[in-house]
Amino acid sequence: MYHPTTRVLAVLELLQAHGRLPGTELARRIGVDGRTLRRYIARLEDIGVPITAERGRFGGYALAAGFKLPPMMFTGEEALALSLGLLAARSLGLDAAQPAVASAQAKLERVMPAPLKKRMRAIDETVALDLTRAPPAGDHATLAALSAAAQARQRVHLHYRAANGDDSARDFDAYGLGYRGGRWYVVGHCHLRRGLRSFRLDRVREVQPQPVSFGRPEGFDTLAHLADSIATLPRAHAIEVLLHTDLATARGALFEGIGLFEPARDGVLLHAQADDLDWFARELMRLPFGFEVRQPAGLRSVLATRARRILAANVGGQATAAGPV
Repeated sequence: MYHPTTRVLAVLELLQAHGRLPGTELARRIGVDGRTLRRYIARLEDIGVPITAERGRFGGYALAAGFKLPPMMFTGEEALALSLGLLAARSLGLDAAQPAVASAQAKLERVMPAPLKKRMRAIDETVALDLTRAPPAGDHATLAALSAAAQARQRVHLHYRAANGDDSARDFDAYGLGYRGGRWYVVGHCHLRRGLRSFRLDRVREVQPQPVSFGRPEGFDTLAHLADSIATLPRAHAIEVLLHTDLATARGALFEGIGLFEPARDGVLLHAQADDLDWFARELMRLPFGFEVRQPAGLRSVLATRARRILAANVGGQATAAGPV
């Protein structure tokens, strides 16, 4: 059900778009009777919107000649903030928010100059969000430049600083950007490594557009690639565990970055990589369902050792509380 204020603003939107409308047509479009429409018109006049009304066969309502609402002016940074906010709202998975987001974006694009409208659409078409945590502050210029390059299919020259401090440069075709595990990433084809790669945006030092276009794979899923690449980073131990539950419960009990979840006949297979088996054992021991370690054998040994310590501590505590037998 629409709130009356929403219909009052709808009257204003219609008058701005059409110039003049008969009262019967205006009432029909917003779904009210003539008396209610006149009340809405009076409310607009109360807040300073001048409206002319003419009776008769060819009469109707119109905004006073020369009246225009003040245009909304946005800086580039404000347009980026609005784009990310609308994208985040749509990414929350709330069905009721979808038409509101679409309507808000259409209204903003209608009053924006062409360059800012293009930047908004670049964010909407190329950025995907995984909102498991609040996004950290980042370099908006890098995000804007790479999303624009991804939308335009324009190659860039990327200057990058790795975790060990080494600087490198490469030509790069950005397929899309994503937020996962508290970090922003760009995914695409790296011409230095001649393959698909992902780079953290906080480590990108400079983005230089190149006069070269590229083709993006049809249906490319940025977040799916990030999930796979982060979970399968080579580490000391390759792990495979059969979780005795369904896929939704498994993902709810474990953070998704821990590994890849694969539905299996007897439950869910978890494929992961870890340097610290003791840490991984602790993550498994807090699960509310059973599991079976398939590899490595070292993980089974760590779990058995921890289980014996817990059992010994509890048995010892009971004996002390009960006194010597």
